[in-house]
Amino acid sequence: MSIKYMLFNLLGKLNPRFLIFIEKQMKNIPGVSQKIEGEYAEVMVELEKSVKPYKNKYDSFTQIPAIGRDYADILRDMESMREQEESHWKDGFISGAVYHGDQRHIDFLNQVYAINSQSNPLHADVWPSANKFEAEIVAMTANMLGGAGQDVCGTLSSGGTESILLAMKTYRDWAREKKGITKPEMIVPVTAHAAFDKASQYFNIKTIHIPVDENFRADVNAAKKAITKNTIVMVGSAPSFPHGAIDPIVELSELAHQHGIGFHTDACLGGFVLPWAEKLGYPVPSFDFRLPGVTSMSADTHKYGYAAKGTSVVLYRGQELRHFQYYTSTEWPGGLYFSPTFAGSRPGALSAACWASLTSIGAQGYLSATKKILETASAIKQGVNEIPELRVLGDPLFVIAFASESLDIYKVLDTMSHKKWSLNGLHKPTCVHLCVTLRHTQPGVAERFLADLREAVAHVKAHPKEKGAMAPVYGMAATLPMRGMVSDLLKKYLDVIFKA
Repeated sequence: MSIKYMLFNLLGKLNPRFLIFIEKQMKNIPGVSQKIEGEYAEVMVELEKSVKPYKNKYDSFTQIPAIGRDYADILRDMESMREQEESHWKDGFISGAVYHGDQRHIDFLNQVYAINSQSNPLHADVWPSANKFEAEIVAMTANMLGGAGQDVCGTLSSGGTESILLAMKTYRDWAREKKGITKPEMIVPVTAHAAFDKASQYFNIKTIHIPVDENFRADVNAAKKAITKNTIVMVGSAPSFPHGAIDPIVELSELAHQHGIGFHTDACLGGFVLPWAEKLGYPVPSFDFRLPGVTSMSADTHKYGYAAKGTSVVLYRGQELRHFQYYTSTEWPGGLYFSPTFAGSRPGALSAACWASLTSIGAQGYLSATKKILETASAIKQGVNEIPELRVLGDPLFVIAFASESLDIYKVLDTMSHKKWSLNGLHKPTCVHLCVTLRHTQPGVAERFLADLREAVAHVKAHPKEKGAMAPVYGMAATLPMRGMVSDLLKKYLDVIFKA
């Protein structure tokens, strides 16, 4: 074992707080700090190549041009970039990201957007059409998720992260007013979306993480032990992003109900798949408002709802709870101000496109799409399991995570990227996943994925010491015990993205 990995193993056994202290002290040592920065710079050079491919290919601007460019020139450049990027996702080579992608559907949503491009829901009296679209999107989503005949309500948001942030902020304010809780805590499985930890940081809610079982489902006994007088909400995923596992929502929500605390089902990923999968006869455990303990949900319309990017729905059991999400200002010299979500002005065109997507596809369309996706996912899952060096984690429906005991799975990920595939690298445990969408249901795509995966595994097996572009980055992120260094690396990556 190398000195580096011996050091990693030793550091990994230390108390996290002590580890943070050591990390800060190391950064203050000039030689160590310079060495770390050198390592960062080397990694960033490789990353910049992938996120800045247009450098020196198109006109660049760091200040507003003295004379405006011609519309035709701008459109020409944009069309050129679109063609290059579209060739990557159109044929189903990426995990998630583009969930529909059919050109006819895209053209239709673009037409809807153009018609409503000036709409702003902030001005409800000027654009009442936006009110109609948003109210009906919420009602249709609530009805689909077990809210029929119940007092289930909600709002639109800009995406799953905002839906989650809004819900957690709502529970914080509700618990403060109704229970006098000033040091709120939320119980969250380690596999729940990172947006819950983001909410923890933004709204000063302490996160109590609970483990998952061998099938990557939240541990109910751990959740029970984690409840305190300061617990305001418990969370479950349907399914989780990393491994596609549906948490035991029945047991968790009943536990929350018994203790008089909120329960949020995060169905951002599965909200527009699981209801239709259930109708198709798949074994979908209960997860929605049919369970009395479920008090809120999030479901992304811009994923399997097939709307344009930028919309999600957050739902609540009762208007009283939703009121804690709203913002109102009664003393501002600019007049009475109020908004349902974090944003003030919002693109009403996205709401219109979302409404158009839901109403044009219809229940029959969603059933058909879900059937194709689940059948394709089943074939891929079986194919992955037939590769001796790989194993599928848990028993997922449409998000297929796989790992290896004998190979560096990140090198498999790298090799697949050379074959045009863009998959998600994960850790804890070290694995890779494919989120199956309609793009993958096209003829031959699943077969090509499995053939390429078999070749990638064989290549890594034959060349175990071969270096890749991303494997070292994923490997470091997965094994480096000093998480502050990993965080610094991610921040530098964001710096590269915003580098003009």
